Amino acid sequence: MVSVVILLCSMLSAGDSLESRIETLVFHVERLEAITVSESLLEEKETRLKKLLELLKQEIEDEEAFNELYYAVDAERQWLWKNAKDCPRLPIGQFEETDGYWQVAGEKLVLRIDRHTLAMTVQAFDHDWEFEPGDKFDLNFKRKHCGLGDAAVIEAASFNTGYSVGMTLVFSDFPELPGFELSITAYLIGTELIFDMAAQESTVPFLNLNWPKAMVTDNSPETLSVIPRMQGMLLPGNWAQAIEAKDLFNSRSFYMPWWGQIQDGGGVQVIVETTDDAGGSYKHPADGPTRIAPRWYGSLGEFRYQRTLRYIFDAAPSYVSMAKRYRRFVQEHGEFVSLHEKAARTPSLTEVIGRPVIHIGSLYHFVQEAQLFNKERIERNHNLQTFDQLREQLLTLKKNGLDAAYVHLDGWGFYGYDNGHPDVLPPGEIQGGWEGLKRFADTCSDIGYLFAVHDQYRDYYLNAVSFDDRMTVTRLDGSREEHSVWCGGPQTILSPRFAPEYVRRNHDRFASRGIDVRGAYLDVFAVVPLEESFQSATPVTRTECARYRRDCFDLLRARGYVVSSEEPADYLVASLDLVHHAPYPTYPNIGGGDACAVPVPLFSLVYHDSILIPWSMGEEGGWGIPNGDSGRLHCMLNAGLPYLSPHADTEQIQQTLEIAALAEHCTFLEMTRHEFLGEGYRHQKTTYSDGTTVVVDFDSGETAVDYGHKPR
Repeated sequence: MVSVVILLCSMLSAGDSLESRIETLVFHVERLEAITVSESLLEEKETRLKKLLELLKQEIEDEEAFNELYYAVDAERQWLWKNAKDCPRLPIGQFEETDGYWQVAGEKLVLRIDRHTLAMTVQAFDHDWEFEPGDKFDLNFKRKHCGLGDAAVIEAASFNTGYSVGMTLVFSDFPELPGFELSITAYLIGTELIFDMAAQESTVPFLNLNWPKAMVTDNSPETLSVIPRMQGMLLPGNWAQAIEAKDLFNSRSFYMPWWGQIQDGGGVQVIVETTDDAGGSYKHPADGPTRIAPRWYGSLGEFRYQRTLRYIFDAAPSYVSMAKRYRRFVQEHGEFVSLHEKAARTPSLTEVIGRPVIHIGSLYHFVQEAQLFNKERIERNHNLQTFDQLREQLLTLKKNGLDAAYVHLDGWGFYGYDNGHPDVLPPGEIQGGWEGLKRFADTCSDIGYLFAVHDQYRDYYLNAVSFDDRMTVTRLDGSREEHSVWCGGPQTILSPRFAPEYVRRNHDRFASRGIDVRGAYLDVFAVVPLEESFQSATPVTRTECARYRRDCFDLLRARGYVVSSEEPADYLVASLDLVHHAPYPTYPNIGGGDACAVPVPLFSLVYHDSILIPWSMGEEGGWGIPNGDSGRLHCMLNAGLPYLSPHADTEQIQQTLEIAALAEHCTFLEMTRHEFLGEGYRHQKTTYSDGTTVVVDFDSGETAVDYGHKPR
């Protein structure tokens, strides 16, 4: 505003005389010729401008005459702006309400909602996408459920913005839900449909909303569902295996908050934009078809805030184009942090790029209450390698030609691995205590290996010295999760409210003892969905849970640590440098088995140049590697970091270093393409942004790497 005032003042001072002001007015009239109008108005435009020019030829003697002339010019300017051929316009669209439906039509999409069943249809590119109708479980509250159609009052109205056409539906007066009201607004923007959902709260605790419903697709083999289940999968409509999940986002069911479906040559991608209290469900019975739908969860028993999702319709879709559309989405929202940026904020990350990953462990002690306790060979419940023994293994690797590596140490705590958390210090004396751990860390530094510790601030063991019920994650009904699977036996969940200060305390103790920890792996934070706690004194929403988990990584990064976690849940990718795997789903469990549908690297297509991912190097299946597949080939295809056994021989080291060199070359490169070559899904190719290509054949084991230009 100040600059406008300065400009006006300078204009007045430059030409205060009436003569100069008239010259300016003449210039403005001449510029009116530039405004184009339709053919039918050309003659009128010429007549109007001709009259103005005649007025300008008359003698103007005083301020009053000048003002009259200015207003005459302005009147013609307003007429031309109003009738300009190219001028600001609202989007083309129309809202229609009949006894049978509500409909809004945009330039490229038409949305129709059946008034009686609430089933939706979207017309896009000559294809009708049908949604399932509402049902009695659309809305779920504590001990109550109902359908949206149960609302005694449903009102619809047109709602247009300057960029969209749409409508708002308001559902109110639900039986036994005093005060609850749900508003759903639809926006048609080109080939995209956005829904906003907001609510007036009821006194009854809200659990979840299941809407919009699933799209209806068939079980043709050409009909594909694109699902970011772990690294990613393509699910043909007639796939013989039954596959289903119902979970929050940022879980193994949905690494990323989107999915897509392709049918009859057309496609639609769904991106959920408000993810903290959201998830989805997909169900594919044996031989199909597949149904996928969003789920909106309550936040501490309330709807709490506006929820948003986006449907993107495409006439020529592919799983690659969908991954790239999501990549664009995270970039546009400022949530994509490249490895270039991460290396700048954490210089020691350069010591991990292109380096093998060594997973090494000291003490694994299983308590008798643990489900994994070995009752057949009882002595196997206590597995020990001292810090000095592990140190010797690293020195042997160095001697055999491994000049640099990333070392991840398990089992250094007082009771060993997965035991006693979060009160795990001092280091176990039977492993070597503080002195032995310092020798191990110093050796890593001396031989050029970056040393990182396995750590845990979610699993809350009942044998932790600071255990207190008031620090546990508590459900709405006052109960808490409890199990006894892992080494340390009975455990529950630590409220994320307390995790950051436990992290600070433990790593302050490392520093005070001169232990040169260069990295930390905070277990499960990046694979277990966000959690909420109803503890009355310290309640935590899922949004706050996300913040507390990020705080844990941020305070370690501030110390120069390379930070990592288990698997790459979307909300933490920007915070993490490394995850220990981003595996494919296998059946019957991720520990090994057949592939779930057709594995495709959806996650790598979005985030390859944002986070480091190691891959196992086995030749036949394994953790996250389907039966019949080589982990080594998946590692190459994804240009990932290779795992290396601490007992590797010279030949294994050399093979690993060759694959590490590929990873180093491609670290800062986007994976631009993935494709299947020939018939079936066994011969695959990936392409990177400098032109590098990697081709692998999972049947023959053959590989081919063609390096592009060196990355800048």
